[in-house]
Amino acid sequence: MQEEGRAIDGQATESMAGRLLVAAPTLKDPNFDRTVVLLVAHEPGGALGVVLNRATEIPVAEVLGDWGELARDPGVVFEGGPVQPDSAICLARMRHPLRPMKSFQQISGAVGTLDLSVDPAQLRESIAGIRVFAGYSGWDSGQLEQEIAGGSWFVLDALPGDAFVDRPDDLWPMVLRRQGGLMAAVAHFPADVALN
Repeated sequence: MQEEGRAIDGQATESMAGRLLVAAPTLKDPNFDRTVVLLVAHEPGGALGVVLNRATEIPVAEVLGDWGELARDPGVVFEGGPVQPDSAICLARMRHPLRPMKSFQQISGAVGTLDLSVDPAQLRESIAGIRVFAGYSGWDSGQLEQEIAGGSWFVLDALPGDAFVDRPDDLWPMVLRRQGGLMAAVAHFPADVALN
């Protein structure tokens, strides 16, 4: 899914697939307030990602049976975004990312999407963990770039474990703090400035 570059308004840009979109404190869309989105795809036609820090209370095992055994703690379904909430996207972290596997589509390093139609018992030795997302976040061609230029998102490098943290509610400030400097200070920005 990654590509070398593409043209937007005559300017070449590189794919951002595998990077994080971290919502700026000024982004007040309730779908994305204080979210961290992993970009799964970024192509000329648009971009697709999943929100990493919106856990539900629905166990993966309740929805997908044996896949629940591979789900990282917390083993629940996550709200991937407002688009097609009845669909599922599965992220997986491979134990041996250099071994090709038909059911795995690499995003970055050992992290990629996994085909849920495969028997999970066949993957136990290959998968270090999965996370299942109901729905996804999507942008039309040029829409995400406009939102970034408008200051709605910080585009930051992802670490392999970001999609699989044990405490997803802490991901937004954690990612900002590890940037250091002024960006780390943004992690302490109050959710409601009026209450400051």
